[in-house]
Amino acid sequence: MAGEISALEEAFRKFAIHGDTRATGKEMHGKNWSKLCKDCHVIDGKNVTITDVDIVFSKIKGKSSRTITFEQFKEALQELSKKRFKDKSDEEAVQEMYKLIEGKAPIISGVTKAISSPTVSRLTDTSKFTGSHKERFDPSGKGKGKAGREDLVDASGYVSGYKHAGTYDHKVQ
Repeated sequence: MAGEISALEEAFRKFAIHGDTRATGKEMHGKNWSKLCKDCHVIDGKNVTITDVDIVFSKIKGKSSRTITFEQFKEALQELSKKRFKDKSDEEAVQEMYKLIEGKAPIISGVTKAISSPTVSRLTDTSKFTGSHKERFDPSGKGKGKAGREDLVDASGYVSGYKHAGTYDHKVQ
């Protein structure tokens, strides 16, 4: 039983910190509660809807609070399990609800993917850059940073395009 609870608590913590850099994993916001219910298929569209999930969250959390703790989370699951598994006893329904959530993590969906079309690859291929744009990248295609954007003064005494730079000493001898 303790192993099941820890798996449930681990799932609670994963969803509690999802999308919030300052979250500790001890409390869960309503947004993450809704996400947990969607991702773990607590919402089935017939017995339990998004509205039911929001109502249960509002009922369980304190009046001035915006979050629920793990204990309140378990209460909320008990409340929803009665609606989701009507044909089972209360204890069996709660166990079924725990099984839906245990070991789960937030599903990341709808994230923008990088497009690899020929047009985009042609425009971002640094080996084909010419002129002053070419100077901003080293031969491997990595940006030079500030050195690539500023004109660095060459104090060698030669013109920048002169092919025989550095050969004067050999010619004078």
